[in-house]
Amino acid sequence: MSGYMIFSGTSNPELSEEIASYLEMPLSKATINRFSDGEINIQIAESVRGKDVFIIQPTSAPANGNLMELLIMTDALKRSSAKSITAVVPYYGYARQDRKAAPRVPITAKLVANLMETSGITRMVTVDLHASQIQGFFDIPVDNLYGAILFIDYIKAKNFKNPIIASPDIGGVARARYFAKKLGLDMVIVDKRREKANESEVMNIIGDVDGKDVILIDDMVDTAGTMVKAASALKKLGATSVMACCTHPVLSGPAFKRIEEGELDELVVANTIPVVQKSKKIKMLSTAKMLGEVIRRVHNNESVNSLFESNT
Repeated sequence: MSGYMIFSGTSNPELSEEIASYLEMPLSKATINRFSDGEINIQIAESVRGKDVFIIQPTSAPANGNLMELLIMTDALKRSSAKSITAVVPYYGYARQDRKAAPRVPITAKLVANLMETSGITRMVTVDLHASQIQGFFDIPVDNLYGAILFIDYIKAKNFKNPIIASPDIGGVARARYFAKKLGLDMVIVDKRREKANESEVMNIIGDVDGKDVILIDDMVDTAGTMVKAASALKKLGATSVMACCTHPVLSGPAFKRIEEGELDELVVANTIPVVQKSKKIKMLSTAKMLGEVIRRVHNNESVNSLFESNT
């Protein structure tokens, strides 16, 4: 009998099934229901006493419900004498408010970290935090996995004639530089000014993209305004093609319409968040093997970092 168990919330059950399949073990049983007023009711259907337990639950939309489901399942497992509880949160919601960017605003990334720790989570595994310093908001171990492990092989397989990496804004330069270094490519920067939340205006391009196949790198794509406007600006300056690699496909509001009608040639995303609407321009890569291997290594007290050193 394995010394660890995997539970799934309702946020992304397809990913949970893929991870369990990679690990050649079944998902453990839990009953997740709602009371008539919407409150979440969870019952763990098998013994977890003395086990290392992993809960797979991205806190994507509906963020409030999925977060509460994670916290309530954690409480149920803690009260059932689980040895340890690792939250596998492929997409960490509420991460965009990670500092006081204006007076009288919350720092939700820290608030959620507090809630997770208080509920009984003893370790968190996530993919491409919006800001890497969010790891410091926790007093428990946090494994922030790199989406690069998924995208680099895909980019190489495209065999672009003249590729170049681009950051869609100043804040994403470190992420884009990491990709550029791993692929041995040059980098450009899209300089934009954001007037208000979920709206952006591309201002200019720092670097030469004439005749280049541009690969935009970001941690998430929400309304797709930044990506589509960046693609348009890049093509006006002579880019041959524009592809975007974004780990988390939030894709809210007018995102699909913008992608379909815009000048972005391809959007490559990970399955950290389920995508309900299909598009011929969107390619989804699976995180199941990466997350499954990390789960196995965490349970066996093996190095997680070496997984990325050998693959990127």
